[in-house]
Parts: sequence; C-alpha cells; structure tokens
Amino acid sequence: MSDPASDPASAPASAPDDPLRRRLEAIEAVDLAPALRPRGFVAQVGDGVARVVGLRGAGYEELVRFDSGTFGMAYDLAPEHTGVILLTGADGVRAGEGAVAAGALPSLPVGPDLFGRIVDPLGRPLDDRPPPAGARVPVFREAPALFERAPVCHPLFTGIMAVDAAIPIGRGQRQLIVGDRNVGKTALALDVIAAQRETGVVCVHVVIGQPLSRVLGIRAALAEVGALDHTVIVAADAAQSPGLQYLAPYAGTAIAEYFRDQGRDALVVYDDLTKHADAYRELALLLGRPPGREAFPGDIFYIHAELLERATPRSEAAGGGSITALPIVETTDSDISAYIPTNLISITDGQIYLDAGRFERNLRPAVDVGKSVSRIGGVAQPPVIRKVAHNVRIDMARFEALETLTRVGLDVDPRTRQAIERGRILRELLRQPRFTIRGVAHQVVALAAVSGGWLDGLAPADAARVLTRALAHLADDATDLGAALGGEGELPEGWKERLRAVVDGSREAPG
Repeated sequence: MSDPASDPASAPASAPDDPLRRRLEAIEAVDLAPALRPRGFVAQVGDGVARVVGLRGAGYEELVRFDSGTFGMAYDLAPEHTGVILLTGADGVRAGEGAVAAGALPSLPVGPDLFGRIVDPLGRPLDDRPPPAGARVPVFREAPALFERAPVCHPLFTGIMAVDAAIPIGRGQRQLIVGDRNVGKTALALDVIAAQRETGVVCVHVVIGQPLSRVLGIRAALAEVGALDHTVIVAADAAQSPGLQYLAPYAGTAIAEYFRDQGRDALVVYDDLTKHADAYRELALLLGRPPGREAFPGDIFYIHAELLERATPRSEAAGGGSITALPIVETTDSDISAYIPTNLISITDGQIYLDAGRFERNLRPAVDVGKSVSRIGGVAQPPVIRKVAHNVRIDMARFEALETLTRVGLDVDPRTRQAIERGRILRELLRQPRFTIRGVAHQVVALAAVSGGWLDGLAPADAARVLTRALAHLADDATDLGAALGGEGELPEGWKERLRAVVDGSREAPG
C-alpha cells in the first residue's frame, strides 16, 4: 500500500505560494460593484438643484457623487429623472457630467472633539482647526418610539427670572422663542446656553441662513462667558447652498442624540426655523413641487414636526437622557398668526414671546409674560420656586391691564394702586442684563419679597438695591437659609419669617 504522503493524486492542487493560487485570490478580491453601479448624467442644473437622468436605484435622501467631486442628496425620485439637492461645490456641477449614487446617507462625525467648534452640517470645520474626529452618524434618524419616552419632570434652569418663574422649561421640552427681528431672540437663547455651564447639559446652537460674521459673533460671545466648553455650533450660513441650510437642524439634532444616547441631557437651539422653512420652500419650488399657502410646500408642517419630535426625555429603560429644543421663529409686525409661527406653536410645548415695544423701552429680556405660555407648567420648576411663583403670570397680566387704565387718567382705589406699585417693582426686578445668571435663591427672594409686600413703598430702583443687599446678607451671614433657598435640601421651619427679617433689615441699612 502506497504512502498517502508520496501519492501525487493525494497531494494538494497547489502549494500556498503557487502563482495560480495567487492569481485566483487576486481575481476574487476585485470588486466590480462600483463599475457596474448605474450611472446617470446631469440634464439640468441651477440654483442649488440638479436634475439627473438615468440614476436608477437611488434611494430617498441618499448621497449622490458627481464626477466633479461635488456631493448632493437625492430628494425627488420622479420616473424620468432624479432631483438632487446640491450640498457641496454647487457651482462646480455642469450639465452633461456623470453622477452615481454613493450608497450612503448624509452623516457627520460626533464626539467630545466637537466642543467649542464651528462645523457645517456635514461636519466640515468652519473655524481654523483641523477636521473633528469621531464616529460618523447619520443626519436623519427616527424619533424615539412612544414607549421609549418619559414625562417631562426635571427643570431646565435658564437663569432668566422671567422664564424660570413664569414660563418654566423642563428637560426634554420643546419651547418656541418667537418675536420680531432684533428683539433679543438669539440673545435669550445664548443666555440659556450660558446658564448650563454648571448643570452638565450639552448645548448645540444651530445657525441657519445668517451671515458668517454673525456666527463668529455668537462664538465670541459664548467664549467670553466661558460657555464654549460645553457647546457645539453647527452653521449653514447665508453663503452656503440651500441644501446645507435644510440639513443644518437635522445635523444639530444628530449631535445632541449622540450625547443623549450616553444618558446625558442636551439642549438644541434652532436659530432660526423661519430661514429653514424659506430654504425648504426654495428647494421645493426648484424641484417642481406644487406650492401651497404662502408658496410653502404642503408638507412643511410635517418637516418641522418630524424634526422636533426627536426632542424628548427618554425613560431609564431606554437609556435615559433627554433633548430639549428651543426653536426660534421670526414674526413680522408682531403677527404670530402667520403660517410658519402658527405651525410651530401647534407643534411645540409652549412659547416665549418677545415684544418689540418692551425691547424699545429697554425692558430686557423683552418677554411678554401674558402672551407666553409653558404647557408643562410648575412640573418643570424647582419646588422652592414653585412655592413663590405660582401667581406671577396672573399678577403681571393684571398689573399691565391696570397700568393701562391709569395712563388715561382714571382714579383707582388704594388696593388697585398697591397692585400697580408692586407690579412696577416686579417689572424692574425682572429686568436682567445679558449673561447675568440669577440663581434659584435670587429668584426666590425677589418673588417672595414682591408677593409678600416686603418692598411696598419703595421706588422700583430702590427695591432692586434692597434686594441686592438682602442677597449679600444671605451669602455672608445666613448661609444655611441661602443654601436652602437655592434648592439645596428642604426649607427650614419659619424660612419665610427669617427671609422677611433679612429683607426688612436691608431696607433699614444705609445706602
């Protein structure tokens, strides 16, 4: 019987270093898929949109790569052509050049490396630093399912007394900021971002359709107050294509979702969705979609609802974390009944209305407490603020109605006059310079002093000085009471009597 090792028939067909084996392996390694991928050609291009013929098999919102190196996004899948929104290098696309589906959706890198950076919706740097590092995530993502959501019950501290006391915001809430041009909408949002320096909330500020100089100004303002370390700026400025402006809020939400998936709380500011709607209207009309009211496409409501539904608190079983949304919308002549503002008001959980008249009278932030509302209510307030702020909106609305009567010369009774004087004091205490964060204790002392009548008989400016002295006394000589009023622990017995004694002593103090 022959030895199998010496039998030629039993020997391997080829040794590991056989040239034939190497050729077979090289052939198997060749990927012919790119060569066999369907190619199309540009039939028409202009104004940030291209019509590509022959691009069969491209999916909705799939990236399209042109021979010039430009990228676009398939957005109109008609039988005879594909409408492509140009994202990069829109001026370099020419009729007749080839295009191929990239087999991927728009994405951007995410991670801690983004803090303090300005990037565009595709993650490309707009500052003077190298491209950010991190795993890429898709820009578009489905909102959490209903069973993954949790109720809004944890407050988002803003440091703005007019908001924390009268229009509280909870983590995971969608609160609209609405007002005319140049009434402080962006300034209010930046104040909220600055207030998150000590709260651990990650902030993403999305700038849409505004000059790059304004983007740089926002970054400089946040850097000046030390708020860049927890903030990412996503910008699609006015010089960029409408396609990138359309992608910007989705990209900002994708960054926030990365941190939310780690169980953290995030805040997204969309500045602003009026320009986002304008960019979408421009793209829709260029793609030949039928216009609706005010020439907006019929699905504009769905576009914004789909975006804002991604902001919500998640249950602990789903991983925890939350995304709070502060969309900004611009009105004309204080008309909140326009198409886009009413759409967003119906989608969100409340609105903060900024009044142009208040802004011109230097009542800043120019928050109109009467027209503003939070559908979450006191659930999103710290308990200590809830004890003293439950009637702030009613008192301010009543005061403004009574003050109007006094301007026309009507006589009022002493009780009404007292309400007017307290309203003027409260209005003065609600006046707040930019980036001046007022802590919980500050707000509690101010609200308790006004509602309790502890500042009656003082001019509004004198009342503000008395409050400053009372806060200094709490910080120096009554630290236990000050800490309790700041939300650290339970309120001690007789806290209101002790606080009144502090305020009364501050009234009698010289200066």
